[in-house]
Amino acid sequence: MKKTSKGFYLVCEEILPGAIKKTIRVKEMLKRGEARTINEAVEKMSLSRSAYYKYKDYVFPFYEASQNKLITLTFFLENKKGVLSSILNMISDASGNVLTIHQGIPLQGVANTTISIETDKLSTNLEALLEKLRSLGGVKKLEILGQE
Repeated sequence: MKKTSKGFYLVCEEILPGAIKKTIRVKEMLKRGEARTINEAVEKMSLSRSAYYKYKDYVFPFYEASQNKLITLTFFLENKKGVLSSILNMISDASGNVLTIHQGIPLQGVANTTISIETDKLSTNLEALLEKLRSLGGVKKLEILGQE
């Protein structure tokens, strides 16, 4: 019987069942070298091997799903000189390719800005880049608007 994909959903981790959360942690441990074998990692997480193998090909962090993709971000930026430039420089430094930029007129000192980025050649993972962007001075808010 052929498996067919039903689609992908972005789901908050806190509502996931324990076995899926543990599977994600096992995959992270293996990737970071915190465990040398699957047996060692599942044992550390108190997860059965069968549960790990059941879910391992179906769960992955958001940043992995976004590699080789297009992502659109929306920012609320303070109306200060150089804020947008700092964002673009940070994206460029991470080898991201900016495809589009749309910035509205600042209202009450805040400008809504939308940036679409190709992520296939990022030199860092997307999650790390987003955290750096959020911490930039002048960035009031950053949200992921969509991904392709």
